[in-house]
Amino acid sequence: MQTPRLTVLGAGPGDPELLTLKGARVLSEADVVLYDALANRALLRHARPEAVLVPVGKRRGMRSHGQDDINALIVDYARRYGHVVRLKGGDPFVFGRGREEMLYAEAHGLLTDYVPGISSAVAAAGAAGIPVTHRGLSEGFRVITATTATGELAGSIREAARDARGTTIILMGLGELPRIVREFCQQGHADTPAAIIQNGTLPHARLVTGPVAELPERAAAAEIGAPAIIIIGEVTRLATPEKLALLPALYAA
Repeated sequence: MQTPRLTVLGAGPGDPELLTLKGARVLSEADVVLYDALANRALLRHARPEAVLVPVGKRRGMRSHGQDDINALIVDYARRYGHVVRLKGGDPFVFGRGREEMLYAEAHGLLTDYVPGISSAVAAAGAAGIPVTHRGLSEGFRVITATTATGELAGSIREAARDARGTTIILMGLGELPRIVREFCQQGHADTPAAIIQNGTLPHARLVTGPVAELPERAAAAEIGAPAIIIIGEVTRLATPEKLALLPALYAA
């Protein structure tokens, strides 16, 4: 029986080829893989045939495992099988609750490790030709989430709206888009360029761009859905939709 342990692993932004080499090795060593809805299932090919694969994805508005349930599953499977890999979309330490799961596991006697993943905050934007920083346009960027644990609009949204210099990247914010836009418009940023990218780095990626004030209308017209990131700032003027259009051909190759 192996020592019970947990590895929290970043699956990256969607494209399975963006998994790190260490991540692929860790998956190949797993006895159990608990994987999120945002983790590309193609990554499970790295797991051994005898590994136990358990979906524990959480999606807004859909029935899913609660965090307490996932924590309990980690400990239970580790004690029964040995090495549990928690496969989480993007980077687990960027609004992924990865460290929370490690702390719970450690409190129950498990050894833990963390393997970073490429965050969609940077990679999804880059796939559409949008750099989060660019000389002359943005000297820095902030990555924030739209809501607090209680569902209220995050204070960081208001702070970003008051000081809209640089690039603001909002994760898990599509459902709060009207409120986000209202905050930025109230602070005089209605005309600031912005973009929304759905399924960045994947063949079915989609992009809408325009001034902040028009984002809700444009997103609705394009039927943009989750998962998506919102980017606000001058760098979105550099968006190149043709890059996204090439992704299906690149995957086919």
